Amino acid sequence: MQMIETEKAPKAIGPYSQAVKYENLLFVSGQIAIDPETQEFAGGSVEEQTKRVMENIRAILEEAGLTFNHVLKTTIYLKNINDFQKVNEVYGGYFKEHKPARATVEVSNLPKGALVEIEVIAGI
Repeated sequence: MQMIETEKAPKAIGPYSQAVKYENLLFVSGQIAIDPETQEFAGGSVEEQTKRVMENIRAILEEAGLTFNHVLKTTIYLKNINDFQKVNEVYGGYFKEHKPARATVEVSNLPKGALVEIEVIAGI
């Protein structure tokens, strides 16, 4: 097992790793819209938050030598399920031909009042 850490993504805000590589899988912890340069929550619209989240995920994947084409499964947590289409539009820009399996759920609350959190599992 190997912990993956990069300065190009937010530091973990709790007792967990940005990602863990185990055998041929990479488990990326749920990401919210934290700017890695300031370590501050980058609020705003759900579209802006989703873009920041996806860029954080990109940085972690790249640290592991991977791209979005390696992603097998994602889970999207939404504060408001009515934001589904808005998130989908931003998210879809990161997955063109390759479309991983996915679950999307509405939750009652997310860390720091985030509107969206996304976690991924990638194959190496």
